[in-house]
Amino acid sequence: MDFKIEDIDFEKMSGLVPAIIQDQNTLKVLMQGFMNKASFEKTIKDNKVCFYSRSKERLWTKGEESGNFLNVKEILLDCDKDSLLIKVDPVGPVCHTGSDTCWDEENKSEGRFLHYLESVLESRKNAPPETSYTASLFAKGINKVAQKVGEEAVELVIEAKDDNEYLFLNESADLMYHYLVLLQYKGYTIADVEQILRERHK
Repeated sequence: MDFKIEDIDFEKMSGLVPAIIQDQNTLKVLMQGFMNKASFEKTIKDNKVCFYSRSKERLWTKGEESGNFLNVKEILLDCDKDSLLIKVDPVGPVCHTGSDTCWDEENKSEGRFLHYLESVLESRKNAPPETSYTASLFAKGINKVAQKVGEEAVELVIEAKDDNEYLFLNESADLMYHYLVLLQYKGYTIADVEQILRERHK
């Protein structure tokens, strides 16, 4: 967050500003609510989205009853300084109806699955090795992770010489997965690689 609470113009709407909630991974808009100064301060303090409920006339932390909290990852203030975009990591469905979003959309990546997968891999980086293949791979260290990327690359090259679409695409997926694990292990992201490619493209 590169602004202060004093920068927010709460006066345009009698002490309230709209807050648009977006999943940081899928980029789906999940819901929209309102914040006053107190709910904004509580959001910052708890790192969980807190609204001002106009119907209940009180602060309301999303998930306080259901447990489906909205964990804050980034907060942006718009150009007129009177609305907020809050990027979150949601815990469970967002809408009170049980839907993923308040527009009854499925919260899934559209063209951004690799970025979503990247976030899953990150969450397993320090998980107990017995919980998943990914966690066990991280636990084996850089030599094993790098070795797997090499092995999968060789297998992909072999399949590229044949005409079996199924095997070629599956080996491609294996290589991509292990490459993402390697990036995570080294502390880098897809965005870092994208930046290099952008610079080369220029």
